[in-house]
Amino acid sequence: MTRAARRQAERQGRRGEWLAIAYLALTGWKIIARRVKTPLGEIDIIAKRHKTLAFMEVKWRASERAALEAFQPRQQARLMRAAALWRSRRTGLNALATRFDLICVTPGRLPKHVKGVLSADSGPENHLI
Repeated sequence: MTRAARRQAERQGRRGEWLAIAYLALTGWKIIARRVKTPLGEIDIIAKRHKTLAFMEVKWRASERAALEAFQPRQQARLMRAAALWRSRRTGLNALATRFDLICVTPGRLPKHVKGVLSADSGPENHLI
């Protein structure tokens, strides 16, 4: 991938994250953090709604299917490890249930919120496709 292509993909990804955040806010989610960097990986969005704390990965692709397929087991494991580390440092959130979600952003459509794509108990081997 060329440098220009990487920059374009980065801009598109940031735009997708903003669309996902706007969609989540409109559907009752409180955004706790975005683009959280930990030594174990990055978390795109951390949000809370009712008694659920969700760690969310955002994928911008040409189709919903392509976005689902882009969330590979390696990325799933990274998200789970980063979330566990982040959560371990915030004991005030222990009463909240943990969930791992995927936000699929595709051109010309509202973001698709796929809830519970990973199980906090069983690990990333239960992948999507």
